[in-house]
Amino acid sequence: MSTYRSAFPMLVCDDLTRSLAFYQDALGFSITYRFPAEGDPVYVAVSLPDGSRLGLGQVAPDGRGVHGRPQRPTAGHRFELCVYHDDVDAAVTELAAQGHPVLLEPADTPWGERVAFVADPDGNPVMITREALTS
Repeated sequence: MSTYRSAFPMLVCDDLTRSLAFYQDALGFSITYRFPAEGDPVYVAVSLPDGSRLGLGQVAPDGRGVHGRPQRPTAGHRFELCVYHDDVDAAVTELAAQGHPVLLEPADTPWGERVAFVADPDGNPVMITREALTS
């Protein structure tokens, strides 16, 4: 059996510029690749300092991907992203001040993490979480 090397999620965005601003400016991702290299991109790859990667692509004019299938589900959200932060409350306060909708205020979980959810510009839930504190 072949061995897979790595993977990363790719999001389809209604407005790539708006989504890129959220992931880059609000969450701190850096652009590692853009296509085309000049002019308005239709796809960008972004990453965090730990190497976490994410692809962002503009929804195609016909609503179908390179694979020929619809890029949007008929119901429900398309994607959830988990992003770790040392201070969930401060991060959510900052994101809310920037106008990003808070879907779930910060709360402690039974498994020890502190979590909150905000919406990205396309309405996808983004979980902001702090890893469980160990004693």
